[in-house]
Amino acid sequence: MTVLIDAETKVLVQGITGHQGSFHAVSMRGMGTNVVGGTSPGRGGSKVSGIPVFDTVEAAVRDTGANASVVFVPAKGALGAVVEALDAGISTVVVITEHIPEHDAVLMIQYAKLTGARIVGPNCPGIAAPRHGKLGIMPSAIFRPGNVGVVSRSGTLTYEIVNALTSAGIGQSTCVGIGGDPVVGTDFVRMLEFFEQDEETEAVVLVGEIGGAAEEDASEFIKRSMGKPVIAYIAGRTAPPEKRMGHAGAIIARGRGTAENKIAALNEAGVEVAALPKDVPELLRATRS
Repeated sequence: MTVLIDAETKVLVQGITGHQGSFHAVSMRGMGTNVVGGTSPGRGGSKVSGIPVFDTVEAAVRDTGANASVVFVPAKGALGAVVEALDAGISTVVVITEHIPEHDAVLMIQYAKLTGARIVGPNCPGIAAPRHGKLGIMPSAIFRPGNVGVVSRSGTLTYEIVNALTSAGIGQSTCVGIGGDPVVGTDFVRMLEFFEQDEETEAVVLVGEIGGAAEEDASEFIKRSMGKPVIAYIAGRTAPPEKRMGHAGAIIARGRGTAENKIAALNEAGVEVAALPKDVPELLRATRS
């Protein structure tokens, strides 16, 4: 068992004829993902690198049995693309698109709850499981099959830490980039629940950053319900107050959301926090020994 992607996952790429959609559709397939089709209104009947293109998600699901989608549709059309996928019965929607208005993000997430589906993102790198493939834009070459789960708010730091794990001979079960926007469909707590239940995952690396209270919420869950060891890294230790650093959610305001607060909460929950990304493998080994 893996988290959010397995051998039964059939993937649809929404916006497959765009530059990003076409490039990453081929990259996903190259990692072993079962990419069964893509959508682009008006381009139905064509193909992208042998992948069939459909005008609508409904037609694609009917023809291919797709049960997951990756959204590369521009921000102004992303809400409509997600709603279309959910209406067609897609159960996992990974929204890569950035700059989606918060109101649109709230609407798509609430609609997913009503339909019993799950959204990862928006503004995220997606999901990768070395044994089964990936849904999104993570670089395939950095992954190695193993039993460490990774969940992160930062795409770039995800890649750096996964690469450090792989270089140290530590493989991954599933890696999920949840996105760094203020509103996301799947948060740290839900991912920790998945990893706690996953038979292939023996330990978890949590990659957080300044802003919001996601890491503090995760700390409470770890303290209350997590039996597996967790290692963390928090970005933004030197960020000045009231200044946005990278993601829209990475804002320190009125003493809340600081790296210090997050680290203290994680330490209280028994989580070792690495000073640098390169320290994660050593801390992980020490925790599991």
